[in-house]
Amino acid sequence: MMSAQADLRNVASSAGKLASADIHDHTVAIPPMPDYNGRIIAYTATAAIIVAGILQGVFQQWLLWFVAGALTWPHIAHLLTRHTFLRRSPRIRQKMLFLDCVIGGTFIGLIGLIVIPSASILLMLMFSCLIVGGIRQWLFGTVLMLASLAASAATFGVADNLQSPLLTSILALASTGVYICVTAYYSHQQARTLLLAKTQIQNQREQSIALSHKLSKYLSPQVWQSIFTGERDVRLETQRKKLAVFFSDIKGFTELSEEMEPEALTELLNHYFNEMSEVALRYGGTIDKFVGDSIMIFFGDPTSRGQREDAFACVSMAIDMRKHMKIMRQKWRSQGIKTPLEIRMGISTGYTTVGNFGAENRMDYTIIGKEVNLASRLESLAEPGEILVSYETFSLIKDRIMCRDKGEITVKGFGKPVPIYEVVDFRRDMGPNRSFLEHEHSGFAMYLDSDKITERERRDVLAALEDAADRLRQEDDAD
Repeated sequence: MMSAQADLRNVASSAGKLASADIHDHTVAIPPMPDYNGRIIAYTATAAIIVAGILQGVFQQWLLWFVAGALTWPHIAHLLTRHTFLRRSPRIRQKMLFLDCVIGGTFIGLIGLIVIPSASILLMLMFSCLIVGGIRQWLFGTVLMLASLAASAATFGVADNLQSPLLTSILALASTGVYICVTAYYSHQQARTLLLAKTQIQNQREQSIALSHKLSKYLSPQVWQSIFTGERDVRLETQRKKLAVFFSDIKGFTELSEEMEPEALTELLNHYFNEMSEVALRYGGTIDKFVGDSIMIFFGDPTSRGQREDAFACVSMAIDMRKHMKIMRQKWRSQGIKTPLEIRMGISTGYTTVGNFGAENRMDYTIIGKEVNLASRLESLAEPGEILVSYETFSLIKDRIMCRDKGEITVKGFGKPVPIYEVVDFRRDMGPNRSFLEHEHSGFAMYLDSDKITERERRDVLAALEDAADRLRQEDDAD
């Protein structure tokens, strides 16, 4: 059963790998525009603005030195951030952009705050800060740029005429527009690729969830849940815990298997297992395995409500199974199965070894120990429709469930004879005020639990009983 554990544990990581492979095969990853390319565009635009301004007599001739600096700085910055110790500096991208803000603010001060070229430099810097680091980067970048701008303007002064010639203005605006458009294009392509990747990963995740639900059919829900929540790791490990262990089988199944076709027998057995599994899960039992017509269930791992409650839940489940078997037997009888099938059960409570047994690539989540052997022995000794429990189980449930002393038995692995008890019923369901009634004959079966019947169902039950009574009276009168 637990051979599926490793598969279940790896489903999430497999989904990520599948999604990654699928994206790699069907899409081309578009990274954000590299800082190197962005600087080349921005500083080339700045150099062009300087040249145009000098040619039109707006800027001073000595600013030609800034043209050489603007054309070489992107390469210097790339060399520093990729091939020196600075590449190991945290947030180096943001720090280099701060330096660009200082350079840009200094340049705006040097050109005397001429409006359109200054606005162009300002827009490129602020747009870069928002793209790279968001609002925080923008705020710090603005502060550094304004500080360097103020220092530079205080040193070199403000231009007499803040207006720039038409050619310089057009070139500045066009350069800024090109930079913003190229950066926006890269950002759009990146967002588009991320959206596609998210969609593909979501599809893979849905596939992995569907696969995990299929694999979960090989595990008890409690075990499956503990693996997926990370509470239990998939490795060979065991522990000693006090558990309530349950065994059951069908009396008369061997004879029935000789009478029925294999397909019909398989359908009957699967129906039986499905019904009993629902009862077990309703009480919180961990279904260990199905062997032939036998079921092994235990309470107390991977979740436990305490020894007393675990034992009570186990015995309550057994009582419910015995009652439910009467309904199933009547249904089978209506399908032409004459062999009277009865369930017999054995329950033992004590310390067992529980966990993953086997090999690294093939595990079985189960329990071993003498209490398991005792529960199996009690089941084999039980009469049809009988529930036998060990003394420790009896001591934990006796205040809520009526039991009858059945003497002692000798079991391999136990030094002394083991006292055993037969479960009669819940104490609340005994006496004149009991909520449960049952009656069974050939051609008639009644199973009534008044606590579980709604008001609407109560009227339907009364009507059905009255119809049945009228029918029997009519037949009596006819006789």
